[in-house]
Amino acid sequence: MNVTVRPATLEDLASITEIHNHYIVHTHITFDVQPYRPEQRVQWSHEHSDGRRYRLLVACDSQNNVLGYTCTGRHRSKDAYDTTVESSVACRPDGVGRGVGTLLYTALFDAIADQDIHRIVAGIAQPNPASNALHERFGFQRIGLFTQVGRKFDKYWDVMWMERPLRV
Repeated sequence: MNVTVRPATLEDLASITEIHNHYIVHTHITFDVQPYRPEQRVQWSHEHSDGRRYRLLVACDSQNNVLGYTCTGRHRSKDAYDTTVESSVACRPDGVGRGVGTLLYTALFDAIADQDIHRIVAGIAQPNPASNALHERFGFQRIGLFTQVGRKFDKYWDVMWMERPLRV
């Protein structure tokens, strides 16, 4: 599979939104409950694309079709949290299990390697064995479980929190 990873552009926002909306509508792994339109995600895109600490990358096939995306974003709004980022990764449903997530996280962590970042955290709605395994392969360690903190599809879901230092 010929896949390249590059910084996302606003032209990618429709594809990114389509991927995210799939998980909103069909799964519990995002706690968003209403699908987005790409124009609603412009501010989010800017917040995750400052070119420094926060990045938004896409994986594309040879025809430049977006196969998945990854990003780092603000963990909390208080200044003392500035050296902690939250990471996320999502692939098109037909791309899951094909190594796209691994390519994306490799590129993401390389892209932020020289930033003033101390910790990367990830909150993963449970159950999600594939995401848990991906994060563990990248050196994330489980730090806690928030039980029944999100309600979606008339069910309560747990969120496992994982962390890793930027440099492992």
